[in-house]
Amino acid sequence: MALDPSFVGRAYPLGEPYAVGIEKIREFATAIGDDNPMYHDRAAARAAGHPDVVAPPTFAVAVIAAAQDVVLFDPALGLDFSRVVHGDQRFVHHRPIHAGDELSRTIVVDAVRVLAGNDVLTLRTEVVDADECPVCTTYSTLVVRRSG
Repeated sequence: MALDPSFVGRAYPLGEPYAVGIEKIREFATAIGDDNPMYHDRAAARAAGHPDVVAPPTFAVAVIAAAQDVVLFDPALGLDFSRVVHGDQRFVHHRPIHAGDELSRTIVVDAVRVLAGNDVLTLRTEVVDADECPVCTTYSTLVVRRSG
């Protein structure tokens, strides 16, 4: 089944903010093998001018995961997740993510198109802090392989 192109332009704000925890940042940094002291040690982060431990740039994927699920698992979209291949992921950071941040997310369906018989879905997620200041914009491209 083809993806529903009427989804282009739809925005999905999530009601509950993502509370960034210091241990989540440390666990994420450890999992990706990054021992940057600013990702683990408050003193190191503060010495570098940050209010608390800094998240690695790719930590934003943890922040947006639930936001993307709202779209991806909407039955009206027509996405067969068993056929999905991750095509691309980009992060544009407006400022670092810190422990203690309360981040709100709005996901927008930027594009639904067909490429070589496969559906291609492009999602953008705007991440803002408690003051509504931009923190990060993420772009995800998913390819839904055609059957057969």
